[in-house]
Amino acid sequence: MSHTNRRSFLRASAAGGTFLALPALTYRAALLADDKPSETVRVACVGVGNQGTGNMKAIRKNVVAVCDVDKGHLASAAKELEKTNTKVATFDDYRKILESKDVDAVLCTTPDHWHALVTIDSCRAGKDVYCEKPLTLVVAEGRAMVKAARDNKRIVQTGSQQRSSKEFRQACELVRNNALGKVKEVKVGLPGPNWVDRAKKPVPDGTPPAALDYDRWLGPAPERPFNANRVHYLFRFFWDYSGGQQTNFGAHDLDITQWALGMDESGPTTIEGTATFNADKWFETPETAKQTFTYATGVSVHCTLGKGGNPGGVTFECEKGTIAVKRGALTVTMNGQKVEKPYELPTGDTKLYVSTNHHQNWLDCIKSRKLPICDVETGHRSATVCHLGNIAIRTGRKITWDAKAETIVGDKDAAAMLTKEYRKPWALS
Repeated sequence: MSHTNRRSFLRASAAGGTFLALPALTYRAALLADDKPSETVRVACVGVGNQGTGNMKAIRKNVVAVCDVDKGHLASAAKELEKTNTKVATFDDYRKILESKDVDAVLCTTPDHWHALVTIDSCRAGKDVYCEKPLTLVVAEGRAMVKAARDNKRIVQTGSQQRSSKEFRQACELVRNNALGKVKEVKVGLPGPNWVDRAKKPVPDGTPPAALDYDRWLGPAPERPFNANRVHYLFRFFWDYSGGQQTNFGAHDLDITQWALGMDESGPTTIEGTATFNADKWFETPETAKQTFTYATGVSVHCTLGKGGNPGGVTFECEKGTIAVKRGALTVTMNGQKVEKPYELPTGDTKLYVSTNHHQNWLDCIKSRKLPICDVETGHRSATVCHLGNIAIRTGRKITWDAKAETIVGDKDAAAMLTKEYRKPWALS
């Protein structure tokens, strides 16, 4: 079965497929008309290793089921939940979870190449979804995920949790309101890969451990021999499964850039960049990179990855000073002087969505049927920026992007990289 069994799970949209085109306010009103779930939102966690463990712990009181293709991860997750006397059902195939009426929502923390299928299938099964960032592996997946959410009236939160931190909201409100004058340019600094730190050195291909269902781990990705340094955390440094630190941390800091520039429903117009790669080809994604994203407003975003790049986080260079933000720190310099209390600066009339807990925001929105702070459309657009940077790097060409049509203009080879072929029998539909 390449997709969730349509007979069992597909719920036709009451709007007959036109829901996607409705304005946001109309969409929210339609969601509010739905029946509310039980008082406690019952969540199934799909993918419970690494970041999946953290996501599970964040909502442990809501977890009723866990799923993983690695029996070791599955057992560890169940044991962790038992510490607080929580007994959960365990599964090795997420599609089995979707059959249950005792599950209201799915939290997906699989490798990136699985995000689209788990999210789409869950929406079609009537489940709300929290999907870890980056939302997608390729751009086309994001639009399909948005459509599934809208057609089935599902709440889908993207795990770009920086939007739920006060320093990032304050920085973005300052920028949105021109508190320091108009933005002249933006600098983003992403970390380099930590493949060597984790893997140490290459290992030969081998036989998958008995605890891991490797074929199911691959899923829609191309068939390749098992290698211990390509799976679990290290998947993110190989193109078949992820986009490196560009999509890993870019899904945070380029997302904040989009939020501050008011581009949550759009994106840059041109993208260009260069990169360096591991000389011995131990992993595939860049070791260092330099990219420039130019927006229709004339603002340029200069993004670097790895050693010798911009300071970590996002720095907005404005007419009257700078606004620099990273996790746990907001630094504002105005007219050459550091502002001692940046949170007391008046931001202006434009106020942004307030969330202080990313997971709780999702759970609250499941009950209220309001859109979450990092809705699937937002996550899709931010992931798109990351993907476009990688496409520019991999082709070595300047990319022209039509954000409305969501296509690369005048470059068929680059445009072909907006999607990918799935390994049969899996399919994006």
